Amino acid sequence: MGHFGDYQNRIYMAGLQGRLPDIPVDAKTLERRAEAAWSPQVHNYVQGGCGDEGTQDANVAAFAHWGMVPRMMVDCSARDLSVELFGCRYHSPLFMSPIGVTGICTQDGHGDIAAARASAATGVPMCVSTLGNDPMEKVAEALGDMPGWFQLYTPKNRELAESLVHRAEKAGYRALVVTLDTWVTGWRPRDLDAGNFPQLRGAVLSNYFTDPVFRSLLAKPPEEDPQAAILTWATTFGQVLTWDDMAWLKSITKLPVVLKGICHPDDAARAIDSGADAIYCSNHGGRQANGGIAAIDMLGDVVKAAGEVPVLFDSGVRTGSDAIKALAMGACAVGVGRPFTYGLALGGAEGAAHVLNCILAEADLLMAVNGYPTLAAVREAGVRRLAK
Repeated sequence: MGHFGDYQNRIYMAGLQGRLPDIPVDAKTLERRAEAAWSPQVHNYVQGGCGDEGTQDANVAAFAHWGMVPRMMVDCSARDLSVELFGCRYHSPLFMSPIGVTGICTQDGHGDIAAARASAATGVPMCVSTLGNDPMEKVAEALGDMPGWFQLYTPKNRELAESLVHRAEKAGYRALVVTLDTWVTGWRPRDLDAGNFPQLRGAVLSNYFTDPVFRSLLAKPPEEDPQAAILTWATTFGQVLTWDDMAWLKSITKLPVVLKGICHPDDAARAIDSGADAIYCSNHGGRQANGGIAAIDMLGDVVKAAGEVPVLFDSGVRTGSDAIKALAMGACAVGVGRPFTYGLALGGAEGAAHVLNCILAEADLLMAVNGYPTLAAVREAGVRRLAK
């Protein structure tokens, strides 16, 4: 059986025939190329962060503060990166983080479908956002046999929330990921300077406009009066969740409930006491709040507080080595966000799949060279904080 690292052999062999990668393999060039491919509005929304983007930048830079020590004379000719999560066996610990504007990241406006096809092609599970240009059912169809997860932005209307969750269950999603830090939008200067908020222009609202409960709130169908539908969405979006809401969340679904946005160990412990099936350590990539600590620097304490409960992680992951460091700190799965959208911008489903394959290849080869044949060995090796 091959390894993820074999992807580099394909690239080298193609090079012998004069074929170079259409899409870069390095994160910085990939980002620059995507910027050139998108309109300024899409680029600023995807790439922008909160405030002066200090936390967003820190998320990426902080991985350099952590290092791993290689072990030699270890047989790593066979590596196993597989994980068990939500009753499914995945062949790697990588997943596609939920991004609410995935739909507009491709020229045809069907980025959600393209991302799902990339998930199916690579075996990397996709966490599908409530905000999408294609209904969750259509995205699930594009996933095929690949088990996906559904991310919920909880609306103020509980009946609507329950309808969205039940649709996700029926569509075959395997987990409910509840985002906690986006009941109101953070201060995002790039978007404010451009007066650009895609949802208020009718983008990525397909799951609402196709929902029977949401449609019942309207005097006319969205197809006849889209502006009224958009305003209704704006007034129903964003329920503030408290610990008292956990019982309700657990009561409306049989899916594992994952709480996204947990960064404090006390919150992790309380989440577990309240019935959370998994913790998702994330600061939303620095998009929602500025002035915070890099997410990777908070992961270790969250993992300790979580005990045996799985901890997912994202924010600032750009490379395979980033992913391995997060796994070494105890994460059971690591989310990739912006990089796969760059792939969508440059090559649709194939572009996103290329980016995911590159990250997997780098992670696999790092394990091979460093003497870590399994993820258990990665966690045993751990990380060391580097002197500043």
